[in-house]
Amino acid sequence: MSGNTFGNLFKVVTYGESHGPGLGGVIDGCPAGIELNEDIIQLELDRRKPGSGIAGTARKEADKVKILSGVFEGRTTGTSIGFHIENTDQRSRDYSKIMNVYRPGHADLSYDAKYGFRDYRGGGRSSGRETVSRVAAGAVAQELLRLEGITCNTYTVRIGGIDAVVKDPGSAYERLFFSPDADVLEKWEKRIMEVRSAGDTLGGVVEVCIKGVPAGLGEPVFDKLDARLAYALMSVGAVKGVEIGSGCSSADATGSENNDFINEKGFLSNNAGGILGGISSGQDIVVRAYVKPIPSISKEQQTVDSEGHSTEIKIGGRHDICAIPRIVPVLKAMAMLTIADHLLLQRRMK
Repeated sequence: MSGNTFGNLFKVVTYGESHGPGLGGVIDGCPAGIELNEDIIQLELDRRKPGSGIAGTARKEADKVKILSGVFEGRTTGTSIGFHIENTDQRSRDYSKIMNVYRPGHADLSYDAKYGFRDYRGGGRSSGRETVSRVAAGAVAQELLRLEGITCNTYTVRIGGIDAVVKDPGSAYERLFFSPDADVLEKWEKRIMEVRSAGDTLGGVVEVCIKGVPAGLGEPVFDKLDARLAYALMSVGAVKGVEIGSGCSSADATGSENNDFINEKGFLSNNAGGILGGISSGQDIVVRAYVKPIPSISKEQQTVDSEGHSTEIKIGGRHDICAIPRIVPVLKAMAMLTIADHLLLQRRMK
């Protein structure tokens, strides 16, 4: 078990580190005949690439994808799809002063405990840069799902404790922070600037809404669709919690409040988030991911070094103030990969 593979039938293996030559992956199980080229993948990659927005890192990466295999004359061949994205703006020297110090909130200590050593340059595989491969693979899954009429809209519903109203989610990708609410942008910008000037960072909440999923996707008991979606989103490093439908608030509701009543026209509400018994109901699938603040802060923090000696650390370098909005395309990608995998699993059963 290496932890670098996702999926059963629509399977993705990724590789690469934050400060290595590049990142990429291999997609196995994608059906033949799907329209695909580098521009299609690049559209999604451009939405997560670093170097844009007031909450983003100063690191500049073009994130240009190169398809290595599995595509001929603009269509998938049914064989493995290989892709690669070159790193062009890594500055490993930024990390040389903290190579023997564990950064609070990062995976430094746990990676040392597991492997006996670690890549201190930006965290290696634990870096948020690892997610670029997920977005590329998710773009391929999206093209498969598009043929089935399945689409995904992902948007930010909270930054730094300030909630958005989901007024216009369809236009979220045209706004700063992928906001479904134009009126909240000024508040979010102000909060981010306040936190940036204090040398600190912020977290937030992202909602994923998947439309057009037919009823019947998902496996009973251990491979429930909601369980696999939670697994997929929780595999993203900054995500610390996932809700399906009404989520945590359902614990405070009564059964009569939480049940989604049904009449001849269909469901009257969607507290279940489009999944019943771990199987899609045909309604919109609604999932929320809770994203922690970026752990690299310029405030002084207490920690220890690799010898166990107490010390203090103040992290420099180039880092995001908030994982949002760059994490939004990543969460969309993981949702698309999950649905694509379950779609193929359901087809195999018939």
